[in-house]
Amino acid sequence: MTSQHFDIKPIAGRIGAKIIGVDLSSNLSNEIISDIRKALVKHKVIFFRDQNLDAQGQVAFARRFGEVTTAHPTVPSLPENPEVLDLNYGKTVSRANTWHTDVTFVDRPPLGSILRALVIPPSGGDTIWANSVSAYEDLPTHLRNLADKLWAVHSNAYDYAAATIDLPQEVLEHRAVFTSTIYETLHPVVRVHPESGERGLFIGGFVRRLRGLSQNESDEIVKLLQAYITRPENTVRWRWKVGDVAFWLFPLFRPLAIIT
Repeated sequence: MTSQHFDIKPIAGRIGAKIIGVDLSSNLSNEIISDIRKALVKHKVIFFRDQNLDAQGQVAFARRFGEVTTAHPTVPSLPENPEVLDLNYGKTVSRANTWHTDVTFVDRPPLGSILRALVIPPSGGDTIWANSVSAYEDLPTHLRNLADKLWAVHSNAYDYAAATIDLPQEVLEHRAVFTSTIYETLHPVVRVHPESGERGLFIGGFVRRLRGLSQNESDEIVKLLQAYITRPENTVRWRWKVGDVAFWLFPLFRPLAIIT
């Protein structure tokens, strides 16, 4: 797509684009917001360099795309801005070096997420996003037909007998907060995006099992499907700079990992 209001520079072949010529702290017109939304739906994750957003500006920008939720169902947000979560890796949250999803364990996941960069390490800290629509399209027909019929149970509960071995104390404390209220919900493994009509895999780190299958069967099938999502051709990697803003589409497209 193109826009008369800003430039769109695709980054990877199947996902990701940089938006050039937009000041997110300004009073953007409805036409610009509409074009940003179209770019988001097409490219799944979009990036803005050299922005000057504070927490209030981030929330104000997010509100242009719909109702804003609290930052997280269980993890405390900024006291003065309940819509914003402080992701201070190594202090407030643990690093995530595996493919993960955000809050698929709730009944109604949000439209998207917006992340702004305040402090960047001298090396590392890149984030990778994955396109679950192109992953679904890559599936052989028989696997696609299977995925279309599956439902998955998502939960924020951990198997602490297996998950607490050799973990730092701060990680254990974060997990205790994260699971202070247990959520569990059922979602189809394949969902249709309401705007694009695209079908994508809806799985990830919070899938606990597949309905009607044993735990071993569930684990193997989910592992197989996720292997398509994490193929390099379905990902885009972003090297952060201070002032960057990333906006990714939910619930079909989400971060792959934070590389440290």
